[in-house]
Amino acid sequence: MTAKPSIQFRLLRSGVVVASMTLMSRVLGLARDIVVAFFFGSSAAADAFFLAFKIPNFFRRLFAEGAFSQAFVPVLSQYKSQESPQALKDLIDNIAGVLSIALAIFVGIGVLFSGGVISLFALGYLIKGETAQLELAGSLLAITFPYLGLVSLTAFAGSILNTFGRFAVPSFTPVLLNVSLIASAIWLRPFFDVPVFALAWGVFIAGWLQLLFQWPALARLGLVPKFKLGFRHPGVMRVGVLMLPALLGVSVSQINLLLDTVLATFLPIGSISWLYYSDRLLELPLALFGIAIATVILPALSQDYSENEATSFARKIDWSLRLVLLFGLPASLALVLLAEPLLATLFYHGQMTTFDVSMAALSLKAYGAGLVGHMLVKVLAPGYFARQDMKTPVRIGIISLICNMVFNLILIQWLGHIGLALATSLSAFLNAFLLWRGLLQAKVYWFAQYWALFLVRLGLALMVMAVFLNIVVPDSAAWRTMTVWLQIGWMSGLCLGGSLLYFLVLFMTGLRFSDFRDS
Repeated sequence: MTAKPSIQFRLLRSGVVVASMTLMSRVLGLARDIVVAFFFGSSAAADAFFLAFKIPNFFRRLFAEGAFSQAFVPVLSQYKSQESPQALKDLIDNIAGVLSIALAIFVGIGVLFSGGVISLFALGYLIKGETAQLELAGSLLAITFPYLGLVSLTAFAGSILNTFGRFAVPSFTPVLLNVSLIASAIWLRPFFDVPVFALAWGVFIAGWLQLLFQWPALARLGLVPKFKLGFRHPGVMRVGVLMLPALLGVSVSQINLLLDTVLATFLPIGSISWLYYSDRLLELPLALFGIAIATVILPALSQDYSENEATSFARKIDWSLRLVLLFGLPASLALVLLAEPLLATLFYHGQMTTFDVSMAALSLKAYGAGLVGHMLVKVLAPGYFARQDMKTPVRIGIISLICNMVFNLILIQWLGHIGLALATSLSAFLNAFLLWRGLLQAKVYWFAQYWALFLVRLGLALMVMAVFLNIVVPDSAAWRTMTVWLQIGWMSGLCLGGSLLYFLVLFMTGLRFSDFRDS
């Protein structure tokens, strides 16, 4: 009789599916950013678009992929395991209806008052009297803001698919945004007197593509919603109660990034773009490892909690923490040591200047240093949401948010946009530490005995990797003189060589794949 794979192995397999699709999306995302940088660089128009795009993206991550998903998935998992199929479908129908009405009202207000909304998020432009920049950003926001409603419904559908173990379709969906923006930048741009409007319409088109792409997968499960308006439905009310306090608990990092953008409007033109390009490189490993692990861990933890499987619950958290450190630490080290070569390889073309690359590299180093903090928040927060404990992450989120603002106001005076990135990294580590300590105190997570040896192995492997990169990386001036293909070859060799050395040292010190199965 064939042995049944361990739950950790099945989670890892699901994580590989999510990570593979996410990698495809992020590679296309880099291609998108390369195209945007080529045509728009770090210009005033680019700053205006990034601001107009960041606002609906912020609300998407705060509400749809943040508070809503974290509140909806545990309730959906409970209905799936404890209620009848009809009750489950009724919950989905009523959630869909209430969510659609709320989104329609919110998006309508955002579009109607786009000029006022943009002023709230661009106080620097308002105070400095940069009316042309404000008007351009406001006009772009009126086009991009409906994306919030469309992508929120997409996230709703994706939450259902993830709960039923269908991870591939939701993970692939972001690819469509990147394809739409690339196509718009290349082919729509010539049709506009102000070319940057092509990017805004690309965002709008992408929202529809992403939503429609999810529907066939829901139909195969027989779960296409009928959009009922059951505001008093017990499941709807439960999701609403859980959602309200989750707004800060899960999305502190996104609030921090948006605050960076607001404060960046007080800095020289180009600062928003420098932060955007460096943040985009941070998002690649964050999504590939942190978000991928968090995506598969929340439904599994929710099921463990509903079935009172305390030991399994703790083991899953432990498994996710070890995976985050295994992949997150070398990724963080690479972002810090390879910041300028990475940015030069990807963006030093067209309208991007040497100065732009250097400035973006400094903020990337500051962001990269906090990568593991962001990843830990992603995998620790589900330990609370799966237990429907929203109050603790809220308290921790408020503390982290206040500290981030203090860090921002202190560091921006001396370090400018670099200080904003560094403040975000510091607050991410504080958030992660408080979440981790809370799980220990609640006795839903406890240390396994192998942690000390695991950390020693990681430390040795990271030191070898750091020495290798410091020795072989050419200086910035030499790197910029290379052809694009030579830069790509060098970067591929550096990443491959560093990774091989890192994992070779781990293997030589005794780490094995079987260590990530059941303890």
